[in-house]
Amino acid sequence: KVLYQPLAETDPEAQNIIDELIASEKPTAPILTNKYSECLPNAHYYSGKEFIDKLEVLCCRRALEAFNLDPANDFAVLIALIQPSDRLMVLGLPDEKMAASSVYFQSLPYAIDPTSNLIDYKPLAAQVKFFKPSLIICGASAHPCDWDYTEPKKTAEKEGAWLMADIAHTNGLIAAQELNSSFEYCDVVSTTTHRALRGPRAGLIFFRKDFENTKDLEKRVNDAVFPACQGGPHNNTIAAVAQPEFHEYAWQVISNAQTFGASLSEHGYKLQTGGTDNHLVLWDLRPIGLTGSKVEKVCDLMGITINKNAVSGDASAQVPGGIRLGTSALTSRDMKEEDIKIVADFLHRTVQLSLLLQKEAGSKLLKDFVRVATTQEEGKEGFKQVKQLRDEVRTFASKWPLPGVDVSTL
Repeated sequence: KVLYQPLAETDPEAQNIIDELIASEKPTAPILTNKYSECLPNAHYYSGKEFIDKLEVLCCRRALEAFNLDPANDFAVLIALIQPSDRLMVLGLPDEKMAASSVYFQSLPYAIDPTSNLIDYKPLAAQVKFFKPSLIICGASAHPCDWDYTEPKKTAEKEGAWLMADIAHTNGLIAAQELNSSFEYCDVVSTTTHRALRGPRAGLIFFRKDFENTKDLEKRVNDAVFPACQGGPHNNTIAAVAQPEFHEYAWQVISNAQTFGASLSEHGYKLQTGGTDNHLVLWDLRPIGLTGSKVEKVCDLMGITINKNAVSGDASAQVPGGIRLGTSALTSRDMKEEDIKIVADFLHRTVQLSLLLQKEAGSKLLKDFVRVATTQEEGKEGFKQVKQLRDEVRTFASKWPLPGVDVSTL
């Protein structure tokens, strides 16, 4: 419910800091947006930043509290750890999180087991021994199972590599202690603050402070953040990141995702790993002869936002054989398990409609599929059924307000 309540009620501490700037301003208002605050807290280049300092310190403290960390075990930035052309290892497509870092570093992907679709840590250890990376990265954008950080930790220590976790997609679930925590095992942990944390678009990078070279590492990390990577931060975003409260929400996200998976399985559909431990379901459409691209197109017409996604065994990520479904946004709209079952049924009907559209298209080309889905053609029922199902979806969705959005103004 925190998304629907005034800041003064949900977080008087942050509100009081803002009130000292100007009465009634909210965290995302121009009074914070327009404050230029280059450099680190309590070391800004410009004067008049005492309240920005307070917000930044509050945000840092709450970031540690959110993940049950003591400041003595603080974490921070990746870029300070390795140099250009150093080697790193990351989970490979279709599971990995690709980034521009591949331009600067030599990378070798590790893979999930093709049979179980789980991460096999023994081959990873063998690859690390052969490749000798400076950094091993745990984390994925489309892997439904929890991570066992103990095995990568053993491998990293044995081979002398840094261990990092990118928890951008599971951050809130880890903070709420619904998934294994990476902080106990990893040298570096990075995350966004949206997705499962439901904050604004921003980032947090933590680093351990229990090394012998703590002071040197802390300086390298701070220098890597500023001035190497950023200048003036968005202070309104920092204020919003400092909001706590998500434990009950995180539990509901996972429960909804597991309900989602169970509902789809009851219809006979194939899910990668057979279910989910976290917030997402990876649905393999290949057994029924559909691609993720086609189902994504029909879902767009329904007003249902999903995304096509490669699944294990796909020859190319450009022609994905599945779709990825997440429950974070639905949970933010206060949906519970029984509501998720209705959404799952909408998706079941959408997939069945996609099969009809593919048959009516007379080919497997995406352009022909889109044509029959968006154009009424004589003797074909698909277009009419698209409209009927879309109307049902809109009626259902109208019952669930969007946090922070006055729909009467749309």
